[in-house]
Amino acid sequence: MKTVQTEAPEAQYNKAVALVNERWFRDEQDLFSEAIRRFLDTHQSELMQKFIRDNIEWGFHGND
Repeated sequence: MKTVQTEAPEAQYNKAVALVNERWFRDEQDLFSEAIRRFLDTHQSELMQKFIRDNIEWGFHGND
């Protein structure tokens, strides 16, 4: 496992804490891990296409 430190808007964080308090998730770490997993599962194709487009754009024009 890797540890990731991040910032979240207070309103989103409060919603996350509420879900933990309502016992939908074991703790905040469990909630954020599940959120990231679901995001990556549902957006993988979209993300890969964006990375490919970005690489092609960089290849044509550079980033220096």
